[in-house]
This record gives sequence, structure tokens and C-alpha cells, in this order.
Amino acid sequence: MRISRGEQIANYVILGLFSLFALYPILTIVVAAFGHDEGAPGGPANFVTAWDVGHFATYMRTSLLVSLIVVVVATLLSIMSGYALGAMRFRGSTVLFYVFLLGIMMPAEAIVVPLYFDLRSLGLTDTIWAIVLPQIAQSVAFGTFWLRTYFRSSSRSIVEAARLDGASTWRILWQVLVPLARPAITTLLVLSFMWTWNEFLIPLVMVTDDGLRTAPLGLAFFQGQYTQGFTLLAAGAVLVALPVVIAYLFLQRHFIAGMLEGAVRE
Repeated sequence: MRISRGEQIANYVILGLFSLFALYPILTIVVAAFGHDEGAPGGPANFVTAWDVGHFATYMRTSLLVSLIVVVVATLLSIMSGYALGAMRFRGSTVLFYVFLLGIMMPAEAIVVPLYFDLRSLGLTDTIWAIVLPQIAQSVAFGTFWLRTYFRSSSRSIVEAARLDGASTWRILWQVLVPLARPAITTLLVLSFMWTWNEFLIPLVMVTDDGLRTAPLGLAFFQGQYTQGFTLLAAGAVLVALPVVIAYLFLQRHFIAGMLEGAVRE
């Protein structure tokens, strides 16, 4: 079906309006970050001031460490569990899959208080593991669901050919299916990194040590504790959001390909 020129123009106008609606708040923060305010020198110096005054070097380092651990561990576990539930048949696999789905549907707000007491009884509160372990569980729940869909619809002929060549289950997974699933895995990496980097509630509840605060949590304490103005707060917000933007810009092609492939497979 061919789309008329009028329909194309209307589509572009609608997309442009939605883009402006989505980008306006972001542009407002970016413009404000370069402005003048009490204690803010103005221009790019605002970012230097916010970085030094707000101790963002420590917060960003903690967020980077937490994100790295969560993304690597959760992705490896998701690949193995997604393959087991998507390509292998064993008793209880359906029930186990619904348990993973329950992990997706359960909001963090509903479990964060009992989770805090559980981790406190194990002596893990006020440690980096109190931040990492709950987020690994959350990411694995989604990652299993995401990759199970891919492995269930993966080419059976390729898997059978590998088995005829004598490849083991482990080798089929890592040398045959994982390279083919690179767009889906990249999408999972980006989503896991974004969710982990932006997580606020779990670090807020699990740690009180200033050295273990993540970047979003440090940004919340930055307002009122270190500055009363909006300009430096906006500069800090840009600094906190920048790693996610950079990660998406570098991986956007694989991310979009994985999203489209997942949508088609669904």
C-alpha cells in the first residue's frame, strides 16, 4: 500500500510535535545548566563546580561499579536461563518461567522493606552487595523473559546441524546461538544499564554511607545539602544522565535492531 504525499507530511508533522514534546524538558534542563544563579559561575564552569561541590566523582564511580557488576552478571545468567527455558525441555520449566514472570510484575516498592531486613540479617546492608544483588534479580527476571522468546524461535535447523556435528549443549549456546542473538543481547545490555544506573529506591533504602551513594541518589542529596539554586542542580542532572545517553548513542543501532527483532518474534 502506497502512502500519499499528504499522509507522509501529516506523519512527519505528528512525529515532529511528539519529538518536541519529549525533548522540551530535556532542552530546558540543558539550557538551565549553562545559566547564571547564586553560586553558579555560568557556562561550562557550572559543570565543574557541580562536579566538585557535589562529590559526583565518588557517586559516578559507585554507579559505574554497580552497573558493571549488575549488567555482566545479569546478562550471563539471563543467557543461560533464557536458553534453558526456551530451547530445552524439562519437568517444571513452565512453572519456573512463571516464577521469573512474577519477578517482573512485582514492584520494588512492595518488597524493598522485607528485603532490607533480610539483607540486614545477613550483614549486607551498607555494602555494595545490598545495591547489586536486588538489581541483579530484577534484571535476570526480565532478561530471562526477553531471551527465552529469542531462543524459542531460533532456527531449529542450525541447532540440529550443530548437534549432528557433535556439538554439546554448552557449545551450541555460546558458539552458535549467542553470536546470532547479538542484537537481542545488546538490547538487554542497554536496558539493564539504564535501569541500574537510574535506580533510586534500592540505594536509598539499603545504604547510608555517603561513599556508597549512587549518582541519582547523590543528585537528590545535592539539592539543599550543597546548593539552593537550580542552575547547579541542572548541571548535576546533566552529568548524571550523560553516561546513559553516551551508551545509547554508541549502541543505538544494535538496540533498535534488537527491539524490532523482538517485536517481530513476539
